[in-house]
Amino acid sequence: MKNSNITIVGSGINGLVAANYLQRNGCKVTIIERKPTVGGACVSELMSFGGTQQKYALGASVLGLMQKFVYEETGLSTVLQSFAPDHPKIIYFPGDSEPTLIYRDPSQLDQEFSKKWGETGDVEAFRVDEGRVIKFLQDGYKAARTPTLSDARNNLGETLTKLWITGDAKSLLDHYFTSERAKIYMAMNVSESGPVSLSDPYSAFTMPLMSSGSVFDGYYGFIKGGIWKITEKLKDINQALGVQTHLSSEVVSIDLKNNLLIYKNGNRDKKLGFDFLIFGTDPLTANKLLGNTSQTEEIKNTRVRGSSGKLNMMFKNPIRWKYESKYENPDSAFRFLFSVDSLQEFERATLKVLDVDVDYEPGYVQIYCEGAAMRHMNYIEPFDRLAIFFKNLSLNKEGDDLPHIENQLKEHVFRYIKNPEDCVWTRLLTPMNLKNLFYFPGGNLDHTMLTEGQTYFDRTFSSDPENNFYRFGELENVYLCGAGVYPCGSVTGTPGYMCSQQLLRKMNGSS
Repeated sequence: MKNSNITIVGSGINGLVAANYLQRNGCKVTIIERKPTVGGACVSELMSFGGTQQKYALGASVLGLMQKFVYEETGLSTVLQSFAPDHPKIIYFPGDSEPTLIYRDPSQLDQEFSKKWGETGDVEAFRVDEGRVIKFLQDGYKAARTPTLSDARNNLGETLTKLWITGDAKSLLDHYFTSERAKIYMAMNVSESGPVSLSDPYSAFTMPLMSSGSVFDGYYGFIKGGIWKITEKLKDINQALGVQTHLSSEVVSIDLKNNLLIYKNGNRDKKLGFDFLIFGTDPLTANKLLGNTSQTEEIKNTRVRGSSGKLNMMFKNPIRWKYESKYENPDSAFRFLFSVDSLQEFERATLKVLDVDVDYEPGYVQIYCEGAAMRHMNYIEPFDRLAIFFKNLSLNKEGDDLPHIENQLKEHVFRYIKNPEDCVWTRLLTPMNLKNLFYFPGGNLDHTMLTEGQTYFDRTFSSDPENNFYRFGELENVYLCGAGVYPCGSVTGTPGYMCSQQLLRKMNGSS
């Protein structure tokens, strides 16, 4: 069905990726976005100090889980410069005077864990098996294959499927590791999408999922200028292809009987016909705009709670870290600071924010050295900058209402810096900020929690997932490609790509 008219609601990364693939395959794509800019949570904001302004990442900060083929096929690789730090990650636990280094080489990592943490398990076996699962996931992404347990069992076998997909994270960690610290480090990803217990079925799956990007071979990196350049440039690429984008445009109504969408731009209502409608939004927004569907009850029961916070920090001079590494480029290395020293404490802190009277329960801090990464790409800015991703925050308040938590986080980070006095500006963002800024239900960057019933083959809102995974409910020509569907929002752009490929197959009459 060449020349099909496709309307996409939402211009986050998934909507933009879907638009790119569909337009290049002969469709006529129009994007409706209620904000004045594209990008979803991949956008920038301006800070000012002493009369000098600088942009910083308001939502997402680092790139890592995009698929390399998406990065290349969309045209992004030709207009963007990237950098992935190759220095080992630097890890501190409570009481550490010297860090543990997370080497990419499994045998080196095995030795480091043994030396620093007394680990006697099989680190290398963990990495080998993890690699097999990741390869299986990546192959499925590329083929836009509907995720099923039978597919996993056929490719991985019953043992690995039970350990890495259907099983709980604690059992997986106990299988490979003996030390508490190794288990805690590997468990970080499980709670990334929200307060998920390590004992929940399918919680193990989040670990390989969060390493299944291929643009940096499973690691994380930076985009010259800032990660928001990805969505800005993709909008330009799409526009050159012929995609029409209407910004500051709010959907007023959708008539599915006549395939008509009415949106408001300025003071005028405008009509837009479509053959297929795709929501690059969260499922609650899609359901609301459609006027409630057969999926209403399921969506109401979806677990959406987020618990991640972000602290942006600006320094008037380049940051000087206390740790002096023997390896090159330590200034851009990722740094992780843990506040707990046992898996039991990790679990308690993760779930504590579900209590109504708790605003913050320290779990861990991830430090992204954005300013140093920019300098490595010869991009010079007025201020050095850090992005601090941390756990665990409740949904109770915005960052401006929690100055004591902001100060607590700053002091924690300052312990590892020689020149903390050069910090001139900070801004704390909480799940409530994310909810209000980006319209994320529960303040969750992945829209819905990665937990039993909401991950792998269950991460869909289709009434017929086996044959039409990204379809929305029973609606034949309505699709959902936002962060709340498989794989998740963190695997950047992949839901948009997979949705576009399955829709193209439907239009072409193939399965």
